[in-house]
Amino acid sequence: MKSERLWIEIVMIGAGMACALALLLACLGTVAAVAHEPKAREAASTDSGLLQSPQSSAREVQEPAHESVQRAYEGMVTCSHCGARHSPKSGKSAAECSRSCVYSGSQFALVEGETTYLLDGDVTVVKKFAGQRARIVGELSGNRITVSSASAT
Repeated sequence: MKSERLWIEIVMIGAGMACALALLLACLGTVAAVAHEPKAREAASTDSGLLQSPQSSAREVQEPAHESVQRAYEGMVTCSHCGARHSPKSGKSAAECSRSCVYSGSQFALVEGETTYLLDGDVTVVKKFAGQRARIVGELSGNRITVSSASAT
């Protein structure tokens, strides 16, 4: 009876080690793919002469006067506190909740897919699009966009 149990334990340990090794290899593959992606995208864009793929929602516009790069981003204008999900318990619309949170000290934010950008610059430009989809034009620095203009989409 003990010898049968020993074999079962050996098989279970082997299976557990195989699963752990498979998970480790999957994680390493994912990290390598993510690390390689910007280089591949950069090489493809310089080879083809394009700045970005045509399916991208962000478009680059070069300003000839200085080196800053302006881009257009389309997404939901919200607040940094709530993000894309406003509390239904508050009884406020997304626009009212965003404006209330910004009044309380949060920042306006733009949610574009899975990415959230904080919006800097003139708040009055963005304020009227709170809780709505908008097209924000500005300069990106890290996860912050310095807004130069905004329009409805």
